[in-house]
Amino acid sequence: MLPLLKKYPVLFICFGIALVLLPNLNVMDVTIMEARNFITAREMLTDNNWLLTTMNGEARYEKPPLPTWLTAISAAIFGVQRVFAMRLPAVLFIMIIAVFVFKLSKKITKSQSFGLLSAIIVTTSFYVIGIMIEAPWDIFTHGFMCVAIYYLFCFFQVTKTQWKSALLASVFIGFSILSKGPVSFYALLLPFLLAYGFTFKYNRFKSKFIPVLLILILAITVGGWWYLYVRLEDPATFLAIAEKETGNWSSYNVRPFYYYWSFFTQSGLWTIPAFVSLLYPYLKTRVRNRKAYKFSFLWTIFAVILLSLIPEKKSRYLMPVLIPLAINCSFYLDYVIREFKNLKNKRETVPVYFNFGLIGIVGIAFPILAFAFLKDNLTGYWFSFILASVIVFAMGFFILRFLKHMNIRMVVVCAVGLYASLLLFALPLKEALNSEDFHPITSDISGDLKLYQFNYIAPEMIWEYGQKIPPIKNEDGTMTLPKEPNFGLLTIGISPEDSNKLQETYSIEKINTFNLNTVSKESRQYKDRLLANYYILTKK
Repeated sequence: MLPLLKKYPVLFICFGIALVLLPNLNVMDVTIMEARNFITAREMLTDNNWLLTTMNGEARYEKPPLPTWLTAISAAIFGVQRVFAMRLPAVLFIMIIAVFVFKLSKKITKSQSFGLLSAIIVTTSFYVIGIMIEAPWDIFTHGFMCVAIYYLFCFFQVTKTQWKSALLASVFIGFSILSKGPVSFYALLLPFLLAYGFTFKYNRFKSKFIPVLLILILAITVGGWWYLYVRLEDPATFLAIAEKETGNWSSYNVRPFYYYWSFFTQSGLWTIPAFVSLLYPYLKTRVRNRKAYKFSFLWTIFAVILLSLIPEKKSRYLMPVLIPLAINCSFYLDYVIREFKNLKNKRETVPVYFNFGLIGIVGIAFPILAFAFLKDNLTGYWFSFILASVIVFAMGFFILRFLKHMNIRMVVVCAVGLYASLLLFALPLKEALNSEDFHPITSDISGDLKLYQFNYIAPEMIWEYGQKIPPIKNEDGTMTLPKEPNFGLLTIGISPEDSNKLQETYSIEKINTFNLNTVSKESRQYKDRLLANYYILTKK
């Protein structure tokens, strides 16, 4: 196995990610961000809206189309209504991030084992996986930028201009812009450029000025043509959306500058190692490559500072920080793996024992905790529960055993194994928690009646239905009544005034209530917007 790993590291990285993420790709509920994007991808295929993108038949220019194109292609191959098909491209981009973190880390340190460690850490960082469902298009913009950064590093590191690296860097920067605008340019590329300048310097930059200028021009061309196209084809809608999006940066989810102070916790499994890796005065004399460590440290810090300068802040915006943080964390873990048996100072050993000891204890306690949580819902899930319990328990046991013997390399391997086991074997148990009130929209809808919506309907509802649900109430409060003599109507609620107006023309019969909440009403995750009443209206 080890010779094959050394010979085909990229293949092993991709295979490992596929093995862990693909089997249960459809288990998690579709989120609001996913639903919006999936609907847009579906309408590319059903309505041929590949450039002037839409959601539920209305213009949606908030997000550039490249990730949606890739998702629509996947859906065309594997099924338009399959969640697996819609999420598959995001998994491929987790692979891309892992592979190019590996390649960049290996190139910086001249160590393949260090590159693999960085790839493992970035892949198992909590928000790198979580971003797939919370804001799925982020993984595309940052994935493309990882590729661009690798080729930029190659371009800057050599004396003679490498036009191939310059061309690839510019194209992938453009692809990143075409995925989510300048987000990754600001959050990932700019801090990289600053860190590179402070660490490796831009030696003989004058000789590369023209190639750098061409990189920028080509990147802007590749990334900006769609914005220009939409601006010319639908200027009024484009400007209105652009003004709203720009306004959100300074007026929506505004948080103080220090909001991201705990950014390292987003790495999940690696929280304590990530924190210790940021103690530059402590670690700089212990790493094997001080300059490379300084680079990853500055890249991480600059990324956090730049994100902190923007008034609008959300936890998921920290996802690009996890990329340089994974490399930075690898320096600490590499040191601990090499030297832990020789460490005598408890201030160095206690963080390691605490971090991995806690993970091991969680693994051992998993069967008890899971049973206490699921005991009333295990009918039909006993096999999955027993399998998950045995494997996760075993991983926890081996973590503690190897920790006792100070074999940190195997501790890290087992910690990754525990993480993978939870995703592979414990995640399906999530379906055991589905509320009895869960009632998907795809049931009890008459196929003979055209379905409309009144007021707001959650994007998740529209995605589940599988078709557009046109509104009959306009933004100005007026109604555009359907031509059909009878039709279905989906609504969260109707005011008495609107109800009276409708009853002047139609008789209204309530048929059902749909509920996409898979949790009980007592849960904090319960959302009223995932409820909708279904009526049939018949013209009098």
